[in-house]
Amino acid sequence: MNEWEKVQESVKFIKEKTDTVPEIGIILGTGLSPLGDKITEKVVIPYKEIPHFPVSTVESHVGNLVIGKLGGKNVCAMQGRFHLYEGYHPLQIAFPVRVMKFLGVKILIESNAAGGLNPLFKPGDLVIIVDHINLMGENPLIGPNDERFGVRFPDMSQVYDSELIRLAEEVALDNKIPVKKGVLVGLKGPNLETKAEYRFLRLIGADMVCMSTIPEVIAAIHVGLRVFGISVITDMCLPDALKPATFEEILKVASSSEPLLTKLVEKLIIKI
Repeated sequence: MNEWEKVQESVKFIKEKTDTVPEIGIILGTGLSPLGDKITEKVVIPYKEIPHFPVSTVESHVGNLVIGKLGGKNVCAMQGRFHLYEGYHPLQIAFPVRVMKFLGVKILIESNAAGGLNPLFKPGDLVIIVDHINLMGENPLIGPNDERFGVRFPDMSQVYDSELIRLAEEVALDNKIPVKKGVLVGLKGPNLETKAEYRFLRLIGADMVCMSTIPEVIAAIHVGLRVFGISVITDMCLPDALKPATFEEILKVASSSEPLLTKLVEKLIIKI
């Protein structure tokens, strides 16, 4: 069975569970799954039940697809995502994004927990992603291209939708939610980086670093989705003032920022 057939089988299975046609997809990263609890009139489908879907193995990634209403719009939210460091192939990471597309999604909202490289950031900050640098050494589009998903060479000059960024800034201002903007760099992980690596990442123009998001965004652009991305800064990665970071600490900061992120995303969805 090829990738197209797998996607269509998953889509068929999900459509049998709900009549809701989602127009906005949301991917919730580390510590951010509670946003899915705000969705009303929802159908919750565990990943393990969906044909060909990977299963989250990371703590705090609940592993459910939630379809329902948020901010007056039909949405499809992933409570937990998949990472290269878990051993997944880039195609498996792209898979849910392609499924969302053929469920009806037109806009993808990405969230993640990220380390702060910009000294003007601090833990707990919400940072709107304006661009990214892919240093993962992987790409979900490598291999034969199926034109039913998208073109062979998708343009990446305007990855993060400028109109969605403008709307998010409006929402943040109206609701007194502090936000910053920055460039995201993605590495494969699962280890955190060395001082020299953080210095290098800052030198090449990155403001925050993560181990996710970018393969999903590449897949989203390939299938023609508009993308909005936001990072929660969970720890600071300043090489000259570097302190050891644990996953528990990262999760704690992400969870503490989740209510503000939820408010921003919900209000943004209302505006779209």
